[in-house]
Amino acid sequence: MRRLRVRSHGLSLSLHKGLPLGSGLGSSAASAAAAAVAVNALFGDRLSASELILAGLDSEAKVSGYHADNIAPAIMGGFVLIRSYDPLELIELKFPEEKELFFVLASPEFEAPTKKMRAALPAEVGMKEHVWNCSQAGGLVAAVLLGDVEGLGKALSADRIVEPRRAPLIPGMEGVKRAAIEAGAFGCTISGAGPTAVAVTDEEEKGVRIGESMVEAFWREGMLKASAAVQRLDRVGARVVSRSP
Repeated sequence: MRRLRVRSHGLSLSLHKGLPLGSGLGSSAASAAAAAVAVNALFGDRLSASELILAGLDSEAKVSGYHADNIAPAIMGGFVLIRSYDPLELIELKFPEEKELFFVLASPEFEAPTKKMRAALPAEVGMKEHVWNCSQAGGLVAAVLLGDVEGLGKALSADRIVEPRRAPLIPGMEGVKRAAIEAGAFGCTISGAGPTAVAVTDEEEKGVRIGESMVEAFWREGMLKASAAVQRLDRVGARVVSRSP
């Protein structure tokens, strides 16, 4: 409202959230994106995507920290590279239109508080691990631009800094990752701070089978009930889907 310079109106929002809280799926950013886009639409779509992201960042700062890794793609869609925060500089990475990409999400009934998962990360990173992860980040960007789903999966699965510290805190996660790969996923890792596991594939039907294997592995390896969903890459981001007269 401040960015719109609207001071003479009151506003009430009702949010019907389709994401579980504390799941590693960026639910707070999803809420911020939905609210920002809805309010902007009410007042004539006067704010650009960049301005909406800045508004969402202000909201995120109050909940989980000033970071754009969730709010930027939630508003812009697709893949977004954060090059700088001061000033904020975002680079949109276009996944080829003719290529398909599906994410398989397996969410267990388990709480993985972001604060606890962040505390598990090392204060310092060795040069060998740093170089390796930088190489994988470069490979991931290249895979996105080329539409190389297999290369994208390999890069996602290759983290040597964050995942090795967090996976042991989520019962069954290592077995879930193995199960996803064995079922045909090109790669699998922890989504955000967890506990959701995310795998990638290029076919929706294959994604369903991969999801079933991941759910079974969560129960077999970690004694956790889980549910799975297959989602196509959203290339558009948050938008108005209907308007009341």
